[in-house]
Amino acid sequence: MSTNPTAMAKEQLGRNGPIVSRLALGTMTFGAETDEAEAFRQLDLFADHGGTFIDTADVYSGGISEEIIGRWIKQRGGLGKIILATKGRFSPPAGSHGGSRRAIVKALEASLARLQIDAIDVYYMHGWDTHTEIEETVATLGDLIRIGKIHNIAWSNVSGWQIQKIVSTADKLGVPRPVAVQPQYNLLDRGIEYEVLPCCLENGIAVAPWSPLGGGWLTGKYNCNTEPTGKTRLGENPNRGVEAYGKRNTNRTYRVLDTLRGIAESLNRPMSHVALAWLLSRPGVATLLLGARTVEQLQDNLRSISLTIAAEDIDSLTRTSAPGLPEYPYQFLSDWSEMHVWQDLGT
Repeated sequence: MSTNPTAMAKEQLGRNGPIVSRLALGTMTFGAETDEAEAFRQLDLFADHGGTFIDTADVYSGGISEEIIGRWIKQRGGLGKIILATKGRFSPPAGSHGGSRRAIVKALEASLARLQIDAIDVYYMHGWDTHTEIEETVATLGDLIRIGKIHNIAWSNVSGWQIQKIVSTADKLGVPRPVAVQPQYNLLDRGIEYEVLPCCLENGIAVAPWSPLGGGWLTGKYNCNTEPTGKTRLGENPNRGVEAYGKRNTNRTYRVLDTLRGIAESLNRPMSHVALAWLLSRPGVATLLLGARTVEQLQDNLRSISLTIAAEDIDSLTRTSAPGLPEYPYQFLSDWSEMHVWQDLGT
């Protein structure tokens, strides 16, 4: 267990990516729930605790998140040890598709201007574009690496077959493979373990999950009898996406929460710390995104880095949260042959 608050562990992002802190700072709240002064305090706190990986996107608060980070970078005299990631895809210029050459170039130039830097360390495509051939997208990203505008390619919100298509296309075109994939992944949603995670492991791609606390569910603050209210993700919008109260207010959720709570109480730690420690123990997970509205929330989550949970507690959480295999093809193939990846993942 670490005793130095600045001694945050680091790990390489994929086979060929940069070395990053195992906790990353997600900045989706910047410019929306979190004003600039509070965002600066979060950024300072994160850096002071040894955090080096900051994640944003061009669509976060309509570009304001990037602008805030850009002013923070300028105030501190440059990036220094910070590894910066941003995303493009869903905020294209009028008349072009999100993954087209025109859209990527224009989106990237706009992000660089808002961030006030010359190059992006890790540039994510924020999702798949069905209207653009993947060859055009990958070739464009490769060209941007060659001219020094981006240093590493990554992808977010993609399926297993899409990841393999990206990898095969990159290999064919002589473009560096993605170093990371950013999916939703937590104790309540382990769907990436069917195809996405095995594909990443096979290709040496790191996993950098968003929503590691399931939109607040894994802190234990929601219950089965009362719909959330107040200043929380679900309090302001109970129907919010994949984390929606109606979708997750299930018996399985509360079985997971009961196990999580028991382990947390035995360790005298918050449930959130145990949930984050479990996720950091998963195969392929190099880093995970912490999102916070306030410095206090971020500070509490940063304390989780000092926690290492016992193997039996990891196994207990893995068994309790296992979603099971769909009958076909996964269970059929598991019964028929040795499916080592799924067995190792505890599904």
